[in-house]
Amino acid sequence: MKYCPMCAHPITYQIPLNDNRHRFICSKCQYIHYDNPKIIVGILPYYKNQILLCQRAIDPGYGLWTIPSGFMECDETVEDGARREAFEEVGIHCESLYLFVIYSLPKISQVYMLFLTELPSEDYSIGTETLDAQFYMFDKIPWNHIAFSVVRFSLEKFINHYPITKHKLFIR
Repeated sequence: MKYCPMCAHPITYQIPLNDNRHRFICSKCQYIHYDNPKIIVGILPYYKNQILLCQRAIDPGYGLWTIPSGFMECDETVEDGARREAFEEVGIHCESLYLFVIYSLPKISQVYMLFLTELPSEDYSIGTETLDAQFYMFDKIPWNHIAFSVVRFSLEKFINHYPITKHKLFIR
């Protein structure tokens, strides 16, 4: 960042008064730019003892398998963002959502909030960011082709606690 997003004057990189880390500060209007983590929201959709995975049509992880997820948008709740991503990627409508995983990746400034939803059927459709989608039995998940560590962690946690009941929902 070289210029202030408020007044377009040059910025400096320094620790503001009463703060504890470097920030971009405008040399003219003194606007402080706070660079905060991005929130990724998603759904772990399942039907009976099968998990719906989608194959990525975009980078990072082109061709690898994941769960429907993506960046939360402004003016939406985490639940609405997760529902939007699920519909965009695999055409599913998610009624009941249960927060299942909060996973932080501080080195890349991301926080994942992933929800469980039990689907009423095996119906889905492929979205533009998806090459393919399939329901997988637990023992058939393509572990060597999973896109992200958070997806692997979430799938393993889900399988280890299946069948899911409300008293088994917890965050670690």
